[in-house]
Amino acid sequence: MSLREPSKEFIETDITIHIFSVSATLVGVCLTVIGLFHISKRISNIQTYGQDFLSVNALLFLMSCIFAYFALIKRKHKRHQLLEKTAERVFFIALSFMVMICGLIVYEFI
Repeated sequence: MSLREPSKEFIETDITIHIFSVSATLVGVCLTVIGLFHISKRISNIQTYGQDFLSVNALLFLMSCIFAYFALIKRKHKRHQLLEKTAERVFFIALSFMVMICGLIVYEFI
């Protein structure tokens, strides 16, 4: 029995599914941290911009999730690859933005 290498289409589908699921999860993480900011704001009157940046970041992850979803649906159409690449790019922009936000959060609390 020989092991075949996975096809390019299978790998692209696999990546798109991962982007879809991880983006949806990270939207929830952003919303959870925004809720924690609201709780800490009521306790100690700390003014932060982290929650504003996180709401933008949640929207970026949501956009990535939507693009990945449509890329999965439009598997037979020409726009599939464009949607897939757009989902990947928006996802990596959102991840990079999340790292910068984490740096700002740490800087604000120190």
